[in-house]
Amino acid sequence: MKVTGQNVYGTLKYESGVHRVQRVPQTETQGRVHTSAASVAVLPEAEEFDVEISMNDIRKDIFCASGPGGQSVNTTYSAIRLTHIPTGIVVQCQDQKSQLKNFDKAFEELRTRVFNLEYSKYLDEIASKRKTMVSTGDRSAKIRTYNYPQGRITDHRINYTIYNLAAF
Repeated sequence: MKVTGQNVYGTLKYESGVHRVQRVPQTETQGRVHTSAASVAVLPEAEEFDVEISMNDIRKDIFCASGPGGQSVNTTYSAIRLTHIPTGIVVQCQDQKSQLKNFDKAFEELRTRVFNLEYSKYLDEIASKRKTMVSTGDRSAKIRTYNYPQGRITDHRINYTIYNLAAF
Protein backbone atom coordinates (compact mmCIF):
# COMPACT_ATOMS: atom_id res chain seq x y z
CA MET A 1 0.00 0.00 0.00
CA LYS A 2 1.26 3.50 -0.75
CA VAL A 3 0.31 6.52 1.35
CA THR A 4 1.23 10.03 0.21
CA GLY A 5 0.85 13.44 1.75
CA GLN A 6 2.47 15.99 4.03
CA ASN A 7 4.57 14.41 6.84
CA VAL A 8 3.05 10.95 6.23
CA TYR A 9 6.19 9.01 7.12
CA GLY A 10 6.69 11.02 10.32
CA THR A 11 3.14 10.21 11.38
CA LEU A 12 3.02 6.53 10.40
CA LYS A 13 6.55 5.32 11.16
CA TYR A 14 5.54 4.24 14.68
CA GLU A 15 2.82 1.95 13.30
CA SER A 16 5.40 -0.66 12.24
CA GLY A 17 4.90 -3.97 13.98
CA VAL A 18 2.27 -6.66 14.44
CA HIS A 19 -1.35 -5.51 14.72
CA ARG A 20 -3.74 -8.07 16.21
CA VAL A 21 -7.43 -8.03 15.29
CA GLN A 22 -10.06 -9.84 17.35
CA ARG A 23 -13.52 -10.08 15.80
CA VAL A 24 -16.53 -12.32 15.30
CA PRO A 25 -16.83 -13.06 11.57
CA GLN A 26 -20.26 -12.92 9.89
CA THR A 27 -19.88 -16.59 8.98
CA GLU A 28 -19.34 -17.62 12.62
CA THR A 29 -22.58 -19.26 13.83
CA GLN A 30 -21.51 -19.88 17.44
CA GLY A 31 -20.24 -16.35 18.18
CA ARG A 32 -16.60 -17.30 18.69
CA VAL A 33 -13.96 -14.60 18.50
CA HIS A 34 -11.36 -15.09 15.79
CA THR A 35 -7.90 -13.57 16.11
CA SER A 36 -5.82 -12.44 13.14
CA ALA A 37 -2.48 -10.69 12.92
CA ALA A 38 -1.00 -8.38 10.30
CA SER A 39 2.64 -7.37 10.10
CA VAL A 40 3.08 -3.74 9.11
CA ALA A 41 6.34 -2.19 7.93
CA VAL A 42 6.32 1.55 7.26
CA LEU A 43 9.21 2.62 5.06
CA PRO A 44 9.84 5.84 3.16
CA GLU A 45 9.49 5.55 -0.59
CA ALA A 46 12.68 4.41 -2.22
CA GLU A 47 14.43 7.12 -4.10
CA GLU A 48 15.81 6.30 -7.51
CA PHE A 49 19.53 6.60 -7.61
CA ASP A 50 22.18 6.62 -10.26
CA VAL A 51 25.75 5.47 -10.01
CA GLU A 52 28.43 8.06 -10.61
CA ILE A 53 31.80 6.56 -11.48
CA SER A 54 34.78 8.87 -11.30
CA MET A 55 37.53 8.28 -13.84
CA ASN A 56 39.97 8.55 -10.91
CA ASP A 57 38.43 5.33 -9.53
CA ILE A 58 39.14 3.39 -12.72
CA ARG A 59 42.39 1.76 -13.76
CA LYS A 60 42.53 1.45 -17.55
CA ASP A 61 44.72 -1.24 -19.15
CA ILE A 62 45.22 -1.24 -22.91
CA PHE A 63 46.49 -4.36 -24.65
CA CYS A 64 46.48 -6.24 -27.94
CA ALA A 65 43.34 -8.13 -28.74
CA SER A 66 43.70 -11.88 -29.06
CA GLY A 67 41.92 -14.61 -30.92
CA PRO A 68 40.76 -14.89 -34.53
CA GLY A 69 40.24 -11.70 -36.48
CA GLY A 70 42.77 -11.26 -39.24
CA GLN A 71 46.21 -9.77 -39.54
CA SER A 72 45.74 -6.69 -37.38
CA VAL A 73 44.28 -8.44 -34.33
CA ASN A 74 47.63 -8.95 -32.61
CA THR A 75 49.27 -5.71 -33.74
CA THR A 76 46.85 -2.98 -32.64
CA TYR A 77 46.23 -2.01 -29.04
CA SER A 78 42.45 -1.97 -29.20
CA ALA A 79 41.46 -4.17 -26.25
CA ILE A 80 40.52 -2.46 -22.97
CA ARG A 81 40.41 -3.72 -19.40
CA LEU A 82 38.75 -1.45 -16.82
CA THR A 83 39.13 -2.06 -13.09
CA HIS A 84 36.89 -0.21 -10.64
CA ILE A 85 39.33 0.24 -7.76
CA PRO A 86 36.81 0.75 -4.87
CA THR A 87 34.87 -2.45 -5.65
CA GLY A 88 37.48 -4.53 -7.49
CA ILE A 89 35.13 -5.16 -10.42
CA VAL A 90 37.03 -5.91 -13.64
CA VAL A 91 35.58 -5.63 -17.17
CA GLN A 92 37.37 -6.15 -20.43
CA CYS A 93 36.30 -5.71 -24.03
CA GLN A 94 37.98 -6.54 -27.33
CA ASP A 95 34.92 -6.89 -29.58
CA GLN A 96 35.54 -3.86 -31.79
CA LYS A 97 38.51 -2.76 -33.87
CA SER A 98 38.38 0.68 -32.28
CA GLN A 99 39.87 1.22 -28.83
CA LEU A 100 37.34 4.02 -28.21
CA LYS A 101 34.35 1.77 -29.01
CA ASN A 102 35.77 -0.96 -26.78
CA PHE A 103 36.23 1.58 -23.98
CA ASP A 104 32.63 2.80 -24.30
CA LYS A 105 31.30 -0.75 -24.24
CA ALA A 106 33.48 -1.77 -21.29
CA PHE A 107 32.56 1.40 -19.37
CA GLU A 108 28.83 0.72 -19.83
CA GLU A 109 29.32 -2.86 -18.60
CA LEU A 110 31.32 -1.61 -15.61
CA ARG A 111 28.68 0.98 -14.81
CA THR A 112 25.97 -1.72 -14.94
CA ARG A 113 27.90 -4.04 -12.63
CA VAL A 114 28.63 -1.28 -10.10
CA PHE A 115 24.96 -0.23 -10.20
CA ASN A 116 23.85 -3.84 -9.59
CA LEU A 117 26.24 -4.12 -6.64
CA GLU A 118 25.01 -0.84 -5.09
CA TYR A 119 21.37 -1.76 -5.72
CA SER A 120 21.90 -5.14 -4.06
CA LYS A 121 23.38 -3.41 -1.00
CA TYR A 122 20.42 -1.02 -0.96
CA LEU A 123 17.91 -3.91 -1.06
CA ASP A 124 19.75 -5.70 1.74
CA GLU A 125 19.56 -2.52 3.84
CA ILE A 126 15.81 -2.18 3.21
CA ALA A 127 15.25 -5.86 4.08
CA SER A 128 17.22 -5.39 7.29
CA LYS A 129 15.15 -2.34 8.26
CA ARG A 130 11.91 -4.17 7.49
CA LYS A 131 13.00 -7.16 9.57
CA THR A 132 13.75 -4.98 12.60
CA MET A 133 10.40 -3.21 12.25
CA VAL A 134 8.20 -6.29 12.34
CA SER A 135 10.43 -8.55 14.46
CA THR A 136 9.24 -12.14 14.13
CA GLY A 137 5.76 -11.33 12.84
CA ASP A 138 4.33 -13.59 15.55
CA ARG A 139 1.15 -12.61 17.39
CA SER A 140 3.09 -12.42 20.64
CA ALA A 141 5.15 -9.54 19.19
CA LYS A 142 2.03 -7.39 18.84
CA ILE A 143 2.10 -3.62 19.21
CA ARG A 144 -1.66 -3.06 19.12
CA THR A 145 -4.85 -5.09 19.51
CA TYR A 146 -8.19 -4.15 17.96
CA ASN A 147 -11.00 -5.99 19.78
CA TYR A 148 -14.26 -5.45 17.88
CA PRO A 149 -16.68 -7.27 20.23
CA GLN A 150 -15.57 -5.06 23.15
CA GLY A 151 -14.98 -1.92 21.04
CA ARG A 152 -11.49 -1.73 22.52
CA ILE A 153 -8.06 -0.78 21.24
CA THR A 154 -4.99 -1.60 23.32
CA ASP A 155 -1.55 -0.23 22.50
CA HIS A 156 0.83 -2.73 24.10
CA ARG A 157 3.91 -0.52 23.79
CA ILE A 158 2.59 2.08 26.22
CA ASN A 159 -0.05 -0.03 28.02
CA TYR A 160 -2.89 2.24 26.92
CA THR A 161 -6.46 1.04 26.34
CA ILE A 162 -9.31 3.04 24.83
CA TYR A 163 -12.93 1.82 24.60
CA ASN A 164 -13.98 3.78 21.54
CA LEU A 165 -13.00 1.76 18.49
CA ALA A 166 -15.28 3.71 16.14
CA ALA A 167 -13.58 7.03 16.95
CA PHE A 168 -10.11 5.64 16.43
